[in-house]
This record gives sequence, structure tokens and C-alpha cells, in this order.
Amino acid sequence: MKIQSFKEIISDYDTILLDSYGVLKNYHGIISGAEESLRNIRSLNKRYRILTNDASSSQEKLSAKFARGDITIKPHRIITSGLMAQRFLSSKQIIGKVLYLGTDDSADFIVRAGHKKISVTEFSDDAYEDVGCVVFLDDEGFDMNTAINKVVNLLRKRAIPVIVANSDLIYPVASNDVSIATGALARLVESIVGRKFIYYGKPDIQMFLYAYEDLRKDDPDLHKSKILMVGDTLHTDILGATKFGIDTVLVLSGNTSKVDADWMIKSTGISPDYICESIVS
Repeated sequence: MKIQSFKEIISDYDTILLDSYGVLKNYHGIISGAEESLRNIRSLNKRYRILTNDASSSQEKLSAKFARGDITIKPHRIITSGLMAQRFLSSKQIIGKVLYLGTDDSADFIVRAGHKKISVTEFSDDAYEDVGCVVFLDDEGFDMNTAINKVVNLLRKRAIPVIVANSDLIYPVASNDVSIATGALARLVESIVGRKFIYYGKPDIQMFLYAYEDLRKDDPDLHKSKILMVGDTLHTDILGATKFGIDTVLVLSGNTSKVDADWMIKSTGISPDYICESIVS
């Protein structure tokens, strides 16, 4: 396993796409040196976007969270799985309310799409006919486990669409520990009710396609060969970017440790084009 310098890797690319958790921040907060790395990207006149499966807040609120950690990222440069779900909801006529699993902040995507919302915590079984869609949002600050039974029983009664705005299976909560994430709980419910849900976020390519089309507004000649995806997780960041047809760099500052990286790459068959310690290296 060859470890390379991030600063040297990006010299061959015009555009850098970065995951958020594990690349810019971790369970401690903003990774030391991350803002300096972004400043370096800007000083080299490279475009960049943040691609995250975080559906907990709007782009504006996520930008504000970064600012509290002394890292400057404008809202339009943050592309979230919640935004992708919002675009889907905006294009659909839904009869009834959208039942959501998540915090009030995460439900902002539903309102922006022009639909009425109802939290699963406020939902009662006798009102199941009022629901026209179910959305799994982010579990940051929300206990998904208490809501699962309600959703299972609702979906046994109603053949309505189900959207999963955060497809992550796990997320780190300490240096060596993880917690089950929204995507894993959604897949559990999916298997119980025998239905296919609609998933957004990496490794699906919608987020990459959105970023590509957005970047080409300023540079119509932008080619995929000049775009690099930076991520810490093989099954989401690296696989999604590979499916979209762009180069990848795996950083060892998040979900994938230096000790396990080589084994994980061989066992999954998901191979990044480059590996580096972090974007600070």
C-alpha cells in the first residue's frame, strides 16, 4: 500500500470533491489543518464541492456549523443527500403528508420541497391514511429505534413511496467505535415489509451528477478526468465516485484506518486510485 502526499495528488486535477465526515471533521470536530488545506485548494484556483450523506440540516445550517469550527465553506458548495431527496420530493405530487424520521432541522428539506410534514413521534396509527410518503432523514440527535415499529406497521397498511436521505450504514462515535446509521435501519425495515426503498447519497451517483452539472455551468468543458473525489469510506465515497467515472483518493483520517486499509481494499475489491494519510498531508 503506497501512501502519497495529498498536496502532490491534487496537482493533476482542476476540481476536488470532498466528503465531510472523516475528511474535514471527525468525532472530535474539525480536523486540525483542514481549513489550511481548503485555503491551499482555493489558492491553486481549483474548484471544490463538499459531498456528504449528512441529511441533518440545510446547506446554510451546515455551512454555519463549519464556520463555528473556523472553517469557511459557502452553502452552495455543500451538496447533501438531503438536497437530493428534496429535489425528488419537489418533482412529485404526493397526496397527504410526508412522515419523517429525524430531527426538525432535517425535516426542512420536506418543507422546501413544498410538502406538509409530520414527525413519526407525532404520528398515531389511526391517522395512517393521511400519510402519502415516508422519508428516513438523519439520526443525528434523534432516536430512530423508537420509531421503527410505527413505520413498519404503517408500511404494512399503505403502499406509499419510502425515501432514504442518508444511506450510511454506520458512523464513528469514538476512535474505535461506531453506531448504526439511518441507512442500516432503513434496510432492516425494507427487508421486513418486503419493499424497495429509494436511496439517496453515496454510493449512488445522483450527488456526483448534480455536482458535475453544477460545476459545468462555469466550465462547460470540464472533463471527468480532471475531477478527484476525496473520501474516507470505500463503500460510499470511493465506490460512488468510481461508478461515476472519476478518480479517487482514500484518506486514512476517518472510517478506514491505516492498519485495515490494505485488507479492506483486497476483501471488498473497491480500489482507490490514491491513498494518503489525510488532506493535511
